[in-house]
Amino acid sequence: MPRDEVGILSEIKKNYIIRKLEEGKRGDGRSVDSFREPIIQTNYVPRAAGSAMVSLGKTRVLAGIKIELGEPFPDTPNQGVLTTNVEMLPMAFPTFEAGPPSEISIELARVVDRGIREGKTMDLQKLVVEPGKKVWIVFIDIDVLDYDGNLIDACTLAAVSALRTSVVPGSTAELKDFALPVDNIPVSVTMVKIGDKMVVDPNLEEEQISSGRITVTTTQDGHVRAMQKGNIGYFTWDEISSAITTSQRLGKEIREKYLKV
Repeated sequence: MPRDEVGILSEIKKNYIIRKLEEGKRGDGRSVDSFREPIIQTNYVPRAAGSAMVSLGKTRVLAGIKIELGEPFPDTPNQGVLTTNVEMLPMAFPTFEAGPPSEISIELARVVDRGIREGKTMDLQKLVVEPGKKVWIVFIDIDVLDYDGNLIDACTLAAVSALRTSVVPGSTAELKDFALPVDNIPVSVTMVKIGDKMVVDPNLEEEQISSGRITVTTTQDGHVRAMQKGNIGYFTWDEISSAITTSQRLGKEIREKYLKV
């Protein structure tokens, strides 16, 4: 997150965090390469086709799925449509404002969408009702309710969890309802650079003093499906390689423990 979005941290607090990291510790007791335990509540919005509330520390996001019939894109007449939107609600953080999507919300939506799309998480061909004329359109709408760091990973977990519980309302088209064709689950792992330390799943204070951010999204086959760099700092090749390895390891753990994949 840019500095104008997260504010400035006091020098005293900044020096404390850096000193603890040099000792191999973090303010909440985690190691530099550990993830906060996500709390995932599916079917949170009963009237949605699918939904999930995800808490990551004090960060909370809610994903809801809407599915309706529409026309396919001209260049993909034999595929359904996927669209992702993220709204950062003003109540989530003092600097978040109502109005048109900010650069941050656009980035969040694109990173989440890219991981799902490039991971082939949904078989869009199974969402075709009439080739070239009628397909199912899947809307992923994510609301940021509370912000305490690492929105990308929280939003990805919420989107994926909501999709896995979604049902296509076939009865509205004189068809039978069926579960959304979801497979090959993507998990993103975000790290920030503080000094020479790579810190996994940063909280708000860690984001505020970081020089760079990198997100790596993998699927259960271990393949990298998306990467995103943020902030002005740089990463060496060794740091990028380490980030990929860390994402593969934590992605596997998160799928097995929290997504039951």
